[in-house]
Amino acid sequence: MSTEVHIIMDEMAIRRALTRIAHEILEKNKGIEDCILVGIRTRGVYLAERLAERINEIEGTPVPFGELDVTNYRDDIETDGSEKNGSPLKLNAADLSINNKKVILFDDVLYTGRTIRAAMDALMDCGRPQMIQLAVLADRGHRELPIRPDYIGKNVPTSRMEEVEVALKEIDGIDEVRIAQKRGE
Repeated sequence: MSTEVHIIMDEMAIRRALTRIAHEILEKNKGIEDCILVGIRTRGVYLAERLAERINEIEGTPVPFGELDVTNYRDDIETDGSEKNGSPLKLNAADLSINNKKVILFDDVLYTGRTIRAAMDALMDCGRPQMIQLAVLADRGHRELPIRPDYIGKNVPTSRMEEVEVALKEIDGIDEVRIAQKRGE
């Protein structure tokens, strides 16, 4: 099996998508009051941080953000049955709460919707948000659950034989989104 790779977003395209999403969030929510950005680990966290920086540049107001670990909430990973330890949510300010806030979840790629379902379950264990909105860098389709993003960096129609891979400078040393097509030899 060989793999054919196509870059569909470079560093500039990712930057533009995040700027557009920032403006869409500000427009939909009439500003950023009572909003919290929450990135789903791992790459969603860095995207949420970048989005918070972009909104701060536009509005001149810092946006609270945090990270969410959904590992113990996934339905496609076997667990040993032990209880969930500690909060899956870490916010950038100790006195911050998601209660009655507009939580904007950010993930790198939306595929089946199972990660987002797990994220919503994890958030509900941490409080009661007023609303949950979803932002994704790439939406590749093939949903198994009725989940739809509010903000999309790029729609990427794919086959199930393809994978959408997001690389970010913070982890991978480069910013790009690529499609890997597996080919038989």
